[in-house]
Amino acid sequence: MKLAGKVALVTGAQQGIGAAIARALAGEGANVAVSWLDDRPAAEAVARDIAQTGRQAYLLKTDVSKVPEIEAMVAETVKVLGPPDILVNNAGVYPRVPLLEMKESDWDYLMDINLKAGCFATIAVARALIAAGRKGGSIINLSSQAVRGAVRGVHYSASKGGVVSMTRAMALELAPHSIRVNAIAPGLTDTAQPRYGNTDPELVEMARANIPLGGKLLTPGQIARTAVFLASDDSDATTGQVLHVNGGAYMP
Repeated sequence: MKLAGKVALVTGAQQGIGAAIARALAGEGANVAVSWLDDRPAAEAVARDIAQTGRQAYLLKTDVSKVPEIEAMVAETVKVLGPPDILVNNAGVYPRVPLLEMKESDWDYLMDINLKAGCFATIAVARALIAAGRKGGSIINLSSQAVRGAVRGVHYSASKGGVVSMTRAMALELAPHSIRVNAIAPGLTDTAQPRYGNTDPELVEMARANIPLGGKLLTPGQIARTAVFLASDDSDATTGQVLHVNGGAYMP
């Protein structure tokens, strides 16, 4: 197993890509702290699946838009499972808003979750690893192919572009501690997010049809397998990178 004896913390792990990543990390031997917000039954289902692999799961109800809750989440993980060797900053939202109708509250709500949360979770985890005298660690941030621009998603595109720049800067700062920081930029994935707030289902279908590799939506499992690679020693020379997993729909 690639992650035997490791501790992972995954935010937004109650559903979708986050849930798939939590399950995949456990499948490779990691104990997993499952951070969730508003669907305890879904989070408990993820925890049960992790337990079936023989690994330990620990549920953490966390509003990652609030820094004190982020710090408490990391402290509780350290107390129960140990310092996280792996942090996946997956929690994110995408409330679609036309640019000319956007309010300050729309911008702040999204940025707090999509960008600020990942920064302060990384700080807390890196501090915990350093304090424990642990060398190494892997931080995985979730970006998006929306970095190229998204209609009714100026704030979302800005946040995911920020994730890319933040990832590179974090990689430089944490390299002396042998902590690697990378990002995954998923393409159109079969989760609730592409449809949430998207009033025209035909737009999703058109985007799906234009994916060169098979003309089909990605699965959360495909994104999760990329996360396993970045979390493991298979990527021990990889830091500051963005892996675009999108079936060829966007080739930067």
